[in-house]
Amino acid sequence: MAATLYSVLTIALLFCRVTPGSTSCLPGCSCTNDNLGRSLLCMETAMGRIPDNVPNDFSKIRIENSHLTELPRGSFSKVSALVSLWLNFNDITLMNIKSLEGLTNLTELRLQGNKLRSVPWTAFQDTPNLKILDLKHNRLDVLPESALRQLPGLTYLDLSFNQLTVISRDVFVNWPLLNTQERKGSTEPSSGEANVVLALHDNPWLCDCRLKGFVEFIKSVSPPLILMNSYLMCTGPSSRAGKFFHEVGLKTCMKPEASASESNMTVSLGDKVTLRCLVKARPDPAIHWSYSLKIIRGFTVSETRVDDETIRSQLVIPSLHLADRGAYTCFANNFIGNSSVSFLVNIKSFNASSSSSVGAAMSLPPFPLASADGNVYIDIRISKQTVYGITLEWYAATDNPAETWFTIHLGKYHSDKKELTYIGPGINTYSVNDLLPVTKYEVCVTLKNQMPRAGQCIVFVTGSDISQLEQREKLIHIIVIVCAMVLAVPVGMYACTTDTRCKFSCLDRCTEQCKRRRRQEKTLRTNGERQGTFDSLQAASDEGLCGDSEEVMKKRSKSSDEKNNHRGKAQDLPETTTGAKLY
Repeated sequence: MAATLYSVLTIALLFCRVTPGSTSCLPGCSCTNDNLGRSLLCMETAMGRIPDNVPNDFSKIRIENSHLTELPRGSFSKVSALVSLWLNFNDITLMNIKSLEGLTNLTELRLQGNKLRSVPWTAFQDTPNLKILDLKHNRLDVLPESALRQLPGLTYLDLSFNQLTVISRDVFVNWPLLNTQERKGSTEPSSGEANVVLALHDNPWLCDCRLKGFVEFIKSVSPPLILMNSYLMCTGPSSRAGKFFHEVGLKTCMKPEASASESNMTVSLGDKVTLRCLVKARPDPAIHWSYSLKIIRGFTVSETRVDDETIRSQLVIPSLHLADRGAYTCFANNFIGNSSVSFLVNIKSFNASSSSSVGAAMSLPPFPLASADGNVYIDIRISKQTVYGITLEWYAATDNPAETWFTIHLGKYHSDKKELTYIGPGINTYSVNDLLPVTKYEVCVTLKNQMPRAGQCIVFVTGSDISQLEQREKLIHIIVIVCAMVLAVPVGMYACTTDTRCKFSCLDRCTEQCKRRRRQEKTLRTNGERQGTFDSLQAASDEGLCGDSEEVMKKRSKSSDEKNNHRGKAQDLPETTTGAKLY
């Protein structure tokens, strides 16, 4: 009797050692056995990823609400007997192209309630027996034409509650099982053949010409294909939003056709001008306007829908300037093609003396040419400096300010390449941002398209100590390099207009300006604290300038080389300062 009991215990122990997988289970999960095989159930765990040690004898695995984020390669390749895989309500965003490797027996895959934006459809080459695919409540926005080719036995596909807007009917033409049953010419599945169930509802369908084939396919659906919800609804465009597929009739796509009732206009200066472009297209086109001064003078453009396939776009010039004459083009394009229509805007005053009005108007340049006021004096200053840029102000006494254009030349001091910006009439300020720290710049303001001349440029150096600048309301502390002539600049800032060196007479003026500044400070102290403005931050610079000016006055007898060395010191400015010079 004892020998028999010993033999039984030995056999049982051996059996447990040989087949450990049959009794093991993952931590936090439960395992069960039934007539369909062994099952693994993991609900609301902190798993985070597919475990590497999943036992290989499961036929059904269900892992839900376990914060899975991806399906890596060979996620369940060791579980070759797996038939049903449920991974619902996780955070899966990525599915590897070989994530289903080794699952040749898989018949059911459910990925409901994840965050998939796309699916590698070729991954289903490894699941030739798959019959049920549930992808509802994801973020899929594209369904390729070849998506279902790798699913020959699929009888249930749920793509509802995704972000699909446009798909081709060819997706379903390429569905092997549906094609097989259609070729048999039977409207009812024969014995052994199941209906094919398709769910596509609650997607934001865009009912334009691109959906024409798919809408026609849905309207013609009949057994063996069954729609879980046949009332598919349009979300756009606005004219069809809220309508069901069976209520809309879609036309074939066409490229844009742009036209205009009036394309050649001759108007007076100061008049309001409206250019209208009519575009017919399917689907809706993207419309934009092109004209020579678009960057400088951005005119208002609006669009109005005329009917389902026609849009009117109009550009409004509120007050026509001389520089606004010329060609304007309305462009329209969609995925089929593009089209355009051009407008010619002329000015009456320039056409009266010419036999060919169009030729005369178009021969004029986009900017007024230099005239007698070409040598006009331009008073330029830096009105404000911040950690990141400067603001320029200028004044020019011209004969016709309403038609005078300016050109801003900006770049590094020793660079021949300067960035040009054209400023229209009536504007006398310009801001420059995103300047590099500890860099010497040159900025010039000239009349029209002229090259810079003496007195039209300012050289300045940006600082780098932002912490101190922030304490001073982020205004750059100006230190004067040299001075020959005091222009109309903020109190405490001075400029030099010579190309080489400063005249000694300038120092007298600078000294006088320093004394005047000190008298102003005494007055301000009696009235309270100075305000944190640009002027109030110049005191240190003024004091430094006055000290330098008096010292230079005492050293007039020194050689020109020493003066040049003194000016060269401006190149080695402290990190917390910015130097400025106008020449």
